[in-house]
Amino acid sequence: MKPQKNTPSSRKLSVAVATAMLVLLALAVVSLYDFNFADSYRYILRASISPSSAPSSTSTVPDTTSSPSTVPDNSSSSSASPTNYSSSASLATTVPVEACDLTRGQWVPDDEAPYYTNLTCPFIDDLQNCMKFGKPSLEFMRWRWQPDGCDLPRFDAARFLEAMRGKSMAFVGDSLARNHLKSLLCILSQVAQPVEVLTTAEIDVTGRAVRRDFHYGSHGFNVSLFWSPFLVKANLSNAEPGLGLWDMHLDTPDARWAAHISDFDYIVLSGTNWFFRPSVYREGGRVVGRNGGAAHDAATEMPVSGAVRAAFRTALGAIAAREGFHGKALVRTVTPAHFENGEWNTGGDCVRERPFRRGERDRDAVVAEFRAAQVDALRDTAATSKRKGAELRLLDITEAMELRPDGHPSRYGHPPGGSVEGSFVVDCLHWCLPGPIDLWSELLFQMLAAHQ
Repeated sequence: MKPQKNTPSSRKLSVAVATAMLVLLALAVVSLYDFNFADSYRYILRASISPSSAPSSTSTVPDTTSSPSTVPDNSSSSSASPTNYSSSASLATTVPVEACDLTRGQWVPDDEAPYYTNLTCPFIDDLQNCMKFGKPSLEFMRWRWQPDGCDLPRFDAARFLEAMRGKSMAFVGDSLARNHLKSLLCILSQVAQPVEVLTTAEIDVTGRAVRRDFHYGSHGFNVSLFWSPFLVKANLSNAEPGLGLWDMHLDTPDARWAAHISDFDYIVLSGTNWFFRPSVYREGGRVVGRNGGAAHDAATEMPVSGAVRAAFRTALGAIAAREGFHGKALVRTVTPAHFENGEWNTGGDCVRERPFRRGERDRDAVVAEFRAAQVDALRDTAATSKRKGAELRLLDITEAMELRPDGHPSRYGHPPGGSVEGSFVVDCLHWCLPGPIDLWSELLFQMLAAHQ
């Protein structure tokens, strides 16, 4: 039998089959390479996500016309089942950042180096310089915040400074406001370092400077820190600082910062811990209440959370009503202390070396009350602020920070035998730098600069 000749149609069929087989083989090789590459570099997805998206509905203060469900409800973290620590969550990202609640999540292991160290940043106060004073474990720097269903991009210092060109920002509050400011300055020090503008400083009755200013000349960006632990007008009614009796005027903003509202594009308000100090509350000059630590014949006891709500409402109302302010005001929610086996003055300490798993520990009732008071104050003033051209937002860090008992200085914010803030010997309130507090600046970046 003679061999059959190949027809043009049979040759075309053979070429098509061969081509298809080669394509399938190439796809298999590429898939195997991608699988191995992703397995070797677990954090590639985190690094590759563009930081150009910003959270919207979850970080914006809910409109008063919206239902209460629009407010992120973090009143208890115990409803979620405990989650094992895993870095693989970063490879399961399916939700874009702008559609994700960045405030709900867990802490997962992270191999990336911190943004800075105590050798690269000159702004770290000794009180939070845990590396300098020999904190035994530095594991607290090896975790990152993993929101549910998406990734939180790294802080882009160059992009933040560019977005802030020609603008100004004020941090108003207590020593945790200063803690936050120093975190931001340290992260930005990767790109530029500011000059502190030295003036004749006004000293508060507690011995602290009322105002400090930092200027980034290359970007025309100014950052200011105002010491105002109650946000409203408050005076010591006796000569003893520290835990002396305070007169707190709940309906009068502290003029030391409120007089400068229109000078700023962004204002970050914070402060809750000082409200525990013995205080008498006044409105319209009249005594309307006191807290449990204050004795006053004409005053009935008032919940401390009620004073927090009133003070934040007054502060936010002053911002909303100020002519010429068309920027953003952010309320940083309460951050918990982690004293265990005693309080700050009764032998308590914080010696844990790992974060809590979500659901491992119930939210402290006082922390829940304080956060609810802050959210209520924002809701009460949000409508007014929109009419005036200002925008109010919630920088909600409470849930994330509740899980970080390992991130405090403990007794490593001072030389052996020294003290921290006043009579603090063990500090389970402030945060090590670098440390989990750098999350506050990462969230701040997303809220203010990532979308610009």
